[in-house]
Amino acid sequence: MITDRPLAFGGNRLDRNANRRGDEAWLKTLLAATQSRFVHINADRTVVVDGKLHTGRNGAAREHYLLGIDEAGSAWFACRSEATEDLRDLRGLAVEGLLPGHELSLLAQARSIVHWHERHGFCANCGAATEVKDAGYRRQCPVCTAEHFPRTDPVVIMTVRHGDSILLGRQTSWQAGVYSTLAGFVEPGETIEEAARREVLEESGIRSHAYCYVASQPWPFPSSLMIGLVGEALDRDIRIDARELEDARWFSRAEVADMLNGTHETGLRAPPPMAIAHLLMRLAFQPA
Repeated sequence: MITDRPLAFGGNRLDRNANRRGDEAWLKTLLAATQSRFVHINADRTVVVDGKLHTGRNGAAREHYLLGIDEAGSAWFACRSEATEDLRDLRGLAVEGLLPGHELSLLAQARSIVHWHERHGFCANCGAATEVKDAGYRRQCPVCTAEHFPRTDPVVIMTVRHGDSILLGRQTSWQAGVYSTLAGFVEPGETIEEAARREVLEESGIRSHAYCYVASQPWPFPSSLMIGLVGEALDRDIRIDARELEDARWFSRAEVADMLNGTHETGLRAPPPMAIAHLLMRLAFQPA
C-alpha cells in the first residue's frame, strides 16, 4: 500500500550537494551571492511577513548551514534567528496551509539542523567546543578529533486493523475529541516491524503482525522520521497503559469516515490532513 499523496514537511526539491559541502571556497561564494536565501529559525518558529516566508540575509547569525540549491540555482541556508516579531509556529503554518508545500519542507530541514547545532556546540567525548564542518552536516572536535553528525530519530506510526475496525487511541495532552493512530520511537536493535508490534502491545495490550509500509513524513520536532505502517491485530482485548494513553478503542469504517470528514455524531475527530496519521486513517480499509 504505497501512496504518493504529499504530506506536510515532505517534498523537498533542493539539491543538497552533499559531495561539495566540504569545499569552503564554494560555500563562501554561495554565502556572498545576492540571490542566496536564508531560512530564519527560532525554536519551533520562523519569520513570516505579510503571509510570505522571510528569506532575507541575517547578518547577526554566527553560523549558516547549507540546505541546498534550488532549481533556479539559488542557494538556501538555515540560520538561528533572534527575531521577536512576525514569528509563526511551524505546526500552525502546516495546518493552515499558508505556505507552499516545498517551503514547509525547507522549514523542516532547517528547523532540524538548527536544533541539532544548538545542542552540540561541545564535544560529547571530551567537552571541548566543536567546529562546524561540511556546511553544517558535521561538527568536529579540534582537541580529540571526534566527529559528530546530525541525527534523525525513526518513529513508527501504525494503523492496526481487525475485521472492519481499526484501533485508535488518544493522549491527555491532545485537543478534546481527537483520536489517532498509535506511534512510538524505534529502539536500538529493533526492526521497524518489531518496533510496531512492541509499541502496539505496550500501549494497548493488542498483539499484532503482518505490517506493511504505507508512507513516511519528516517531523521536525525536533528531528524525527515518521514511518507509516498498517498491520493486522490478532485479538481485540484492549488493555491500555495509562502512562501512555488516556483511552483506546476500536472504530468502525463508518466512524472513521465521519471523523475524517468532521461529521462524527459525538464530535470525535481525526488529526489534521497535514499529519501522516490522517493519511493512515484514510487508507486503513484499502487492501494492502
